[in-house]
Amino acid sequence: MEDTKTRSFNAPADYQTTIRVLADADTVFDALTTPAGLTAWWTETKGSGAAGGELKFFMNFPEPVLMHVDDATRPMSVQWTVLACDVVPDWVGTRPTFTIVPLGRNATEIRFCHQGLTTELECIEDCTRGWNHYILTSLRDYVEGRAGSPRGSEADTARRA
Repeated sequence: MEDTKTRSFNAPADYQTTIRVLADADTVFDALTTPAGLTAWWTETKGSGAAGGELKFFMNFPEPVLMHVDDATRPMSVQWTVLACDVVPDWVGTRPTFTIVPLGRNATEIRFCHQGLTTELECIEDCTRGWNHYILTSLRDYVEGRAGSPRGSEADTARRA
């Protein structure tokens, strides 16, 4: 008999997406853990992407989004916990998580889950559109050797119009 105390009924699903890219796992890992890599596909970033470090993401707001790096295990996984996010307070305590799966010499699957970013949050539509752009387009382009389209780029500005 199933223990219903541990089973969640109608729990809102976290935002998730999976993409396959033509890049090796180390290239993907570097794009997710170095300030230069993160700036190239998402937004201006400063700090340390190593496990235990903190990253500041600057998004044209007075204060940057601050994330603690919970895990950065080359080349398999990257996980952050949002510590401060003035513009979207619902993000505080959520956990963006990347699972990196090598598929061969020059192919990798990226499984992204923003744990805690659910349909219950007011920002879900804007956040979904944002992550869809940054993960499915900008990150893919960047790791495959093309220019990413980070915050403020022509492609990012066009998608917001």
